[in-house]
Amino acid sequence: MQNQMSLKVKKLVKLWAPPVFWMALIFFLSSRPTLKTTQIYWQDFIIKKTAHFIEYAILAFLYLRGFLGSGFPKKKSFIFALVLCILYAASDEFHQSFIPGREPRIRDVIIDTIGAFSSLYYFVFYRKKPFKYLQS
Repeated sequence: MQNQMSLKVKKLVKLWAPPVFWMALIFFLSSRPTLKTTQIYWQDFIIKKTAHFIEYAILAFLYLRGFLGSGFPKKKSFIFALVLCILYAASDEFHQSFIPGREPRIRDVIIDTIGAFSSLYYFVFYRKKPFKYLQS
């Protein structure tokens, strides 16, 4: 009984620690004052928005992995992961309203959502191979 409980806890930690750590990293990065990546506005914009897209694509994948590994069906995992990403993106923009030099932008939530949706779509509907690391 004790060993079974220990295995379940280990599985939960293995599945859900990565998205929690990734969320903490996003929170940390959005707590920093904004820095220019280049002096040319459009290049700075492209680099920063690409980072938004990628960080939420990764977060969506980590949520999806957690839900699928916890036994949720693919489509529900897709929806839950997407909703969590949207909520976290919105809360992150709200958080940035308190950071000097940062301002919340709906546009960033939209870019984050597109990154999350793209990742989820690929892993749920396009990728045909199962997640080997989720199989027991």
